[in-house]
Amino acid sequence: QVQLVEAGGGLVQAGGSLRLSCVASGCTIRVTGIGWYRQAPGKQRELVGVITTDGSTNYADSVKGRFTISRDNAKNTVYLQMNSLKSEDTAVYYCNILKTGQWGQGTQVTVSS
Repeated sequence: QVQLVEAGGGLVQAGGSLRLSCVASGCTIRVTGIGWYRQAPGKQRELVGVITTDGSTNYADSVKGRFTISRDNAKNTVYLQMNSLKSEDTAVYYCNILKTGQWGQGTQVTVSS
């Protein structure tokens, strides 16, 4: 009954921005830590950042200063704002319920040079 649905991916030019969303159902994100991960072709899935139950955030060094995680409790949605995108950001992006390890289906982000 717990589901995560990611959306907002697409093709963007290097230096551009995208905002990804992760809509949760069957749980309340206010009391659930959510992680954003990404997986590029031929590479392992890696952590992008997390937002904890108190709203604090942490980010991988590779995205610090460029990506921001936020949440809208009323919409039960977590966002990943991605700015100054680079070609190396190209990947499928996933959200994850940290406590249970449940994943969404992912959304493709492609950054052209």
